[in-house]
Amino acid sequence: MLGYGSTVALAESSFVIPRGKVSAVIGPNGSGKSTVLNAIAGLLEPISGTLEVPARRAGTHRIAYVLQTTKVNDALPITVREVVTMGRYAGVGGLRRLSKADRRAVDVAMERTGVAGFEGKHLHELSGGQRQRVFVAKGLAQEHELLLLDEPLTGIDLPTAQAIDEVIHDELTRGCTVVLTTHDLSEARVAENVLLLSGRVVGSGPPDEVLTADHLTAAYGPTLLHVEEGRIFVDDPAHVPVPGRHSHRERSIHTEPSRTDLHGDHD
Repeated sequence: MLGYGSTVALAESSFVIPRGKVSAVIGPNGSGKSTVLNAIAGLLEPISGTLEVPARRAGTHRIAYVLQTTKVNDALPITVREVVTMGRYAGVGGLRRLSKADRRAVDVAMERTGVAGFEGKHLHELSGGQRQRVFVAKGLAQEHELLLLDEPLTGIDLPTAQAIDEVIHDELTRGCTVVLTTHDLSEARVAENVLLLSGRVVGSGPPDEVLTADHLTAAYGPTLLHVEEGRIFVDDPAHVPVPGRHSHRERSIHTEPSRTDLHGDHD
């Protein structure tokens, strides 16, 4: 069980995140998506039960956590390179000087996300999409085997979406596990594993087994979910594309038959 104080955000549930794959965490607003990421990252202890995260074992913390982009204080005199360099502090500490390997890791992270060309700019000079890439680069610069991304493809421009897509696939080739939250059914549909939430784990496992009409109705409710000509649509305001922003894929999926043999139990 996960929550904040006496407030329960996720009821007693069981789920497994497969190693070396992309897992999408999806559900309506307030369903517990960010809570799950916070718990995996070690920022939130379970109210009851246990949460085993191999990347946090034996005193190590090989987890990179990229939060949703927030408004940056325009008076903050911090450059792109300085932000990305912060990703190295988790491993070297804030007092030790960075080595050549540390600086190289920062360079590579900026190159992978396409922000090397404006490393000397201040954050307030960047667009929202550019800032998102900078924060992803900061996560990549950190030594990690688990990458957590909180809605990385929401409300961004197409070049940024493509850059982050490439990063996610590249992480898999490096043996990294990626867990991302999303409001987009189609993004969840192409992940290798899906965790469908609604204050509890409604379904966990391969997309074909989780993203069924029955499970989605249980998560979103019949007033938000519509099935038309074999496709599922969600009327949740969070799913509505914003004009001029990135629309990653068609925001609907084909209906799949319900399955009861989910991976893992849930209450």
